[in-house]
Amino acid sequence: MVVTAHPLATKVGLDIMKKGGNAIDASIAVQFALAVVYPRAGNIGGGGFMVYRSKDNAYAALDFREKAPKQSHRDMYLDSLGNVIEGLSLKSHMAVGVPGVVDGMVKAHQKYGSLSWKELVQPAFELAQGGILLTQKEADKLNETQADFKAVNTKDNVFMGTFSKGQLFKQLELAETLARIRDEGEKGFYEGPTADLLVEEMKRGNGIITHDDLKSYDAVWRTPFAEPYKSYTIISMPPPSSGGIALCQLLNTLEQYPIRDMEFHSAEHVHLVTEIERRVYADRATHLGDPDFWEVPQQQLIAEPYLIERMNDFNPDSATSSEKILAGEFATKESEETTHFSIVDDEGNAVSVTTTLNLNYGSKIVVGGAGFFLNNEMDDFSVKPGVPNYFGLVGNEGNAIESEKRMLSSMTPSIILKDDQLYMVVGTPGGSTIITSVFQTFVNVAEFEQPLLDAVHNKRFHSQWLPDKIFIEEATLDSTVIRQLEEMGHTIEERRPIGRVEAILVHPDGKLEGVADSRGDDDAGGL
Repeated sequence: MVVTAHPLATKVGLDIMKKGGNAIDASIAVQFALAVVYPRAGNIGGGGFMVYRSKDNAYAALDFREKAPKQSHRDMYLDSLGNVIEGLSLKSHMAVGVPGVVDGMVKAHQKYGSLSWKELVQPAFELAQGGILLTQKEADKLNETQADFKAVNTKDNVFMGTFSKGQLFKQLELAETLARIRDEGEKGFYEGPTADLLVEEMKRGNGIITHDDLKSYDAVWRTPFAEPYKSYTIISMPPPSSGGIALCQLLNTLEQYPIRDMEFHSAEHVHLVTEIERRVYADRATHLGDPDFWEVPQQQLIAEPYLIERMNDFNPDSATSSEKILAGEFATKESEETTHFSIVDDEGNAVSVTTTLNLNYGSKIVVGGAGFFLNNEMDDFSVKPGVPNYFGLVGNEGNAIESEKRMLSSMTPSIILKDDQLYMVVGTPGGSTIITSVFQTFVNVAEFEQPLLDAVHNKRFHSQWLPDKIFIEEATLDSTVIRQLEEMGHTIEERRPIGRVEAILVHPDGKLEGVADSRGDDDAGGL
């Protein structure tokens, strides 16, 4: 079973498994295919995280998150008065972290791959060279972003123009880049012509990534975060992702309350979850960062006594002000950038991957002559401790900018076992809403006993400590529930769709069910 953000990427994954490839092989091929068919989030110029569980119940987590260039420093986005320079960490060559995708895929292949590397990259090369037919959503998104493309790019590229549904879209420069990666592995990206083109792009736009930055990038195998919840085991990413810790904090706190006795999307349900979420996100802002630079108190954050204490001031009848948990209030924006895919092969090996450029099309900068977008992940650092990033997330010293440091992330690729057997593979894009979307999807199945189709497609809500609001999708809650929550002291704000969950569920008879979120062009396919 393969569930991705685009039908062509799903087909690539299935085709690899038809050839005898395993789940890791399929995930590598899907990653490169998404860079072609879903360029606003699929990528080779960004980074991400992979969680793996083998048929023999061995776990692994691969961190191919971007790193700060070596010339980075704490105050690089501040003016002489110490104020944040608007846009510098988002829409400039200075916004780009050193990409990790290619090295990550190479390391995954070296450890677990079964088919040849060339076989796994070839489908993406063919899609870029032969062209793809644009969907309406992709054509609209490209058209909407033209002003940004023109503002930041130093050379014209194929993403500039007017686009329409069904248009054949070829990416010949990207095809050449993929051919170099196919034929030379990581050297085809981090050295040679591709690296030269990337560094030349940096120089034209006053960026700071150098050949040395590229050559010294190294994806890291980490010990996955594995924690019990009732009869389940949650396997997710450790720092520098906040996803695994936050997801387990949410579940371990929820376990203290009779969630099964509550009506789905009732005021009681939404109030409880919101109060748990605001405390977890406050912890995220204070305690989390790259573990190679910051001591993260992982076990303390998920310990039952600590979580019980965090809820000591919980009132079932009224909202807790976020100012009383920590201070400050900030405006926020949200988007569905990032992409996720879930894969299970015929032997039961499972892969959960979330990968991103940060915002749609990342920094909006295409490497001249190489045809791929660069990320703007530097904005995921605390550009200035206490000041929110694009997603309204506040960070402190643990996520301050340092040379070669990995920026904190909300990505939450997860694999869930039930009674030690594979049960669910799940993840989503959505910026700061990623954690709560994965949490709600799992709870919908495990506690509210919803079919996977409903669990993924049901409307979602989100709270993240600051701003002190509950965000809801349109028609999530009825007017009575909204009024009850407001009487408790909550502020409700309707917003665009939250998340795009890609999930696989293993049924008791061993059959796989895949659900792709209807909020996008997403697609599930199986053999």
